[in-house]
Amino acid sequence: MTRASDPSPAPHKTWKSLAAEALSGTGVHAATPVHANLAPAGLVAEALRRSEGRLSADGSLMVVTGVHTGRSVQDKFVVDEPSVTDAIWWGKINQKLAPAKFALLKARVQAYLQGQTLFTQDLYAGADPAHRVRVRLVTTHAWVALFARNMFIRPPAEDLAGFEPDYVILHAPMFQADPAVDGVRTSTAIALSFEQKTIVIAGSEYAGEVKKSIFTVMNWLLPDRGVLPMHCSANIGADGDVALFFGLSGTGKTTLSSDPHRKLIGDDEHGWGESGVFNFEGGCYAKVINLSAEAEPEIYAASHRFGTVLENVVADTRGRLDLADNSLTENTRACYPVEFIPNVELSGRGGQPKNVVMLTADAFGVLPPIAKLTSAQAMYHFLSGYTARVAGTEKGMGAEPQATFSTCFGAPFLPRRPEVYGHMLAELIARHGADCWLVNTGWSGGQYGVGKRMSIHHTRTLLRAVLDGSLAQAKFRKEPFFGLSIPEHIAGVPNEVLDPRQSWADKAAYDKMAHELVTRFEANFANFEAGVGDDVRAAAIRVAA
Repeated sequence: MTRASDPSPAPHKTWKSLAAEALSGTGVHAATPVHANLAPAGLVAEALRRSEGRLSADGSLMVVTGVHTGRSVQDKFVVDEPSVTDAIWWGKINQKLAPAKFALLKARVQAYLQGQTLFTQDLYAGADPAHRVRVRLVTTHAWVALFARNMFIRPPAEDLAGFEPDYVILHAPMFQADPAVDGVRTSTAIALSFEQKTIVIAGSEYAGEVKKSIFTVMNWLLPDRGVLPMHCSANIGADGDVALFFGLSGTGKTTLSSDPHRKLIGDDEHGWGESGVFNFEGGCYAKVINLSAEAEPEIYAASHRFGTVLENVVADTRGRLDLADNSLTENTRACYPVEFIPNVELSGRGGQPKNVVMLTADAFGVLPPIAKLTSAQAMYHFLSGYTARVAGTEKGMGAEPQATFSTCFGAPFLPRRPEVYGHMLAELIARHGADCWLVNTGWSGGQYGVGKRMSIHHTRTLLRAVLDGSLAQAKFRKEPFFGLSIPEHIAGVPNEVLDPRQSWADKAAYDKMAHELVTRFEANFANFEAGVGDDVRAAAIRVAA
């Protein structure tokens, strides 16, 4: 019989009619009862019964995602449809898929699904009802249904009656696409049709594809509604002041937005419009490699709870977690509802941001620990999306740091050209008077291997000064390479740390490295220069003579 979390299905309905309701709008016709909107206990029970995973000693559900332990970026496709083709940012991020090929892939996946035991979840993306998207997930895996239930916003029971989706996800992780037939690259395919409002995910068990496919949808829909979709975390102070934290993996976005004196709105995806900021999600998807109870007590505790999904985390035979074990992947993850974290703004909403923080981990040791940005500089650094990777973070990397530019701090999820989002950010900053900051959590006193990682104590001290408003009143001076305004003095942070050049013993070596990094920025920004105004182009002309 079809199962539901609440309320129970009407006794006079047959399993076929219940299954038809659960699959409405998906094009899938069930051959067996459908597990619709099961609550966590039911989904965990089904996952264990079907040998999809096992429980940790503390009750979290541990699963292994097979070959794919991260997103398959090269297998992402957008259907080339007449109504959207002119607005899509085509290229390596958004590869074209012919409508006829998508129709065939979709039909083959639908036929495959109707022969499987199915789990559906009806969920929301977007805490602001005015910009909410209704999502229906159809999957063959109970644990993926739990993942989605944790990650997205769970509608109240009364909203589930007559729920009709805006977007459908057909999730068939064990289905193998055929490049010769389906027009894709490999047996894995993540294909999105904006006209048909359908996402097909095949050949990958990594559940992050589910989360990020809907983020891509939000990045498509919201700009037309005057809302900027953002890959950032957000928190809110006791006085209602909102802060945004942009940053790529390894820059400290999750860590620094978690503040005992401020409530977390969300840790990854938000919208910013006339009504303020709102979270897209109802959960967290935290990286847990080397996680410790001392450094990240909230995330650590959430990772050891019933209802949490752990991806590719290793445990002993008794289920005791070894969070330092990277034998399956460095990208170990915990997925849990946001209410598992204390000090959270459960509405998922806040007012207009007072501060916008862009985080980078500069392994070259060039950028200052903090700098105040003009709106033009903010757009420049937003479009650049810079950080640096160091040896040991990825296979095949040498000893030297590597500059990484991911425009808008989220290039893989942008269906539109980056300038669209950049102009929206600059306009919102100007309209609402937000202060903008560039924060370097990387290296000081030399590049990676020579200098030291920026003190987390110093970074937190600087951020406290940002959030309490005192740093905005400080005296600033311009550094010569990027034209950044850096504070001359902040209590609790040595002056030589505030000025990165002074932290290097070899000043000539700093100048050489700074010129090299500027050159990397300029080469990357050439991709966007034609689409921005003179003020942003001027912000890019800053190298010392």
